[in-house]
Amino acid sequence: MKTYILLFRGINVGGHNILPMKALTAILEQCGYQQIKTYIQSGNVVLQSPNRPDQLMVDKMADSFGFKPQILVLDQAEFNRAVQNNPFKASESKTIHFYFLAGPPTVDATKLEILAAPNEAYQLINQVFYLYAPDGIGRSKMAAQVEKCMGVATTARNLNTVNKLLTMSQY
Repeated sequence: MKTYILLFRGINVGGHNILPMKALTAILEQCGYQQIKTYIQSGNVVLQSPNRPDQLMVDKMADSFGFKPQILVLDQAEFNRAVQNNPFKASESKTIHFYFLAGPPTVDATKLEILAAPNEAYQLINQVFYLYAPDGIGRSKMAAQVEKCMGVATTARNLNTVNKLLTMSQY
């Protein structure tokens, strides 16, 4: 059995794409996944499976909830690398955000430079965009535009959430 981290994109936000974690767990169990753990309502799942989670679970969710959620699936090694590659380890957890990319980016470096506040720092390593936003993510012009600058779908998690998922993935 391998451990996988599933990062759901855009669920339970603003009353849209409602996906209760208890119901999600039931669907994942129907798909044959084991040791399923969820973290907060925004779609963070750690599970075990002999095979990488696939389209079957998305189709079952569409049948049950009427929408197909976008899900980024990382195996434990990929997730661990993302954590190890964090270039902002010395900063406060709430100021660091990981944007996991759904595929290889087409980076608009000029736009990133324009959007970055003077005290913000960022780095793209493999398929993770790291953002240090000391004034908070809500005040960052870059935070809201990362996906456009990457040219590919992303889903963001703060360092506190990433660390919690890392802990949860240690079966």
